[in-house]
Amino acid sequence: MRVFTSSCTCAAARAGHNRRFCRAGDRVDLVDIGANLGHESFQHDMDAVLQRAAAQGVNRMVVTGASREGSEHALILATAHPGRLYATAGVHPHHAIDYDDATDARLRELSRDPIVRAIGETGLDYNRNYSPRDVQLRVFERQLQIAADRGMPLFLHQRDAHEDFLALLRRWRDRVPAAVVHCFTDTAEALRDYLALDCHIGITGWICDERRGVHLRALVREIPANRLMIETDAPYLLPRTVRPAPSHRRNEPMYLKHICEEIARDRGESAEVTAANSTATAEAFFGLAASL
Repeated sequence: MRVFTSSCTCAAARAGHNRRFCRAGDRVDLVDIGANLGHESFQHDMDAVLQRAAAQGVNRMVVTGASREGSEHALILATAHPGRLYATAGVHPHHAIDYDDATDARLRELSRDPIVRAIGETGLDYNRNYSPRDVQLRVFERQLQIAADRGMPLFLHQRDAHEDFLALLRRWRDRVPAAVVHCFTDTAEALRDYLALDCHIGITGWICDERRGVHLRALVREIPANRLMIETDAPYLLPRTVRPAPSHRRNEPMYLKHICEEIARDRGESAEVTAANSTATAEAFFGLAASL
């Protein structure tokens, strides 16, 4: 099993400073590892979205591919913004029913493009069961095979399917270089199972939801710094603690800084440390060059 490590390279973090980076002029360097920028809500203002993200220190984003067409679009977007956007290629369990041999071949083709940095979003979702469970399992395993064949990391989704998901992941984990359980919202037991498999964990603005995410505020303390990455899952999961509250419900990569600050508070460390560590971890996981 390949193990990625990371270290904090931020001078302020190394010095142990506890200053939060909430003031104008503070330099922040964040990587949003999961943004659905191919969503139709971004069609009219993509450039402005990227500008607002950069203004908040979010200079690099990984565009999630969640279907055959979505993965193609993610690659097109990333190609149009080299060095700022990267992509994944995969089929979300909601769309597993549409997966066929042509889809498998297309994902393999997309994965050869150097801008595509992981296979996914793939996994299991028994919460809504938009695709039958047996189909989800079969399609998940086909994408695990792609990741193993290509030697690429996995970008994973799991909801209400932990036992089946874990069983498959255990069988394949040693055959892939790395795996991140994206948008983790599960239990302490599930977290420990994934960490025992040397998986990375992606935390979103779900942690800011006082109705559903309170348990995550304690759990993020258990995630080693070199296993924690942060993401918005935009346009979904707008952090409910953003003030002033936006007049809309669309999440954007610009809010990653807010999520980072919330996670830092819960981990009992400065936001600079959380930012530096999560960025270094994302760079190692996705093979990104260090930001200048």
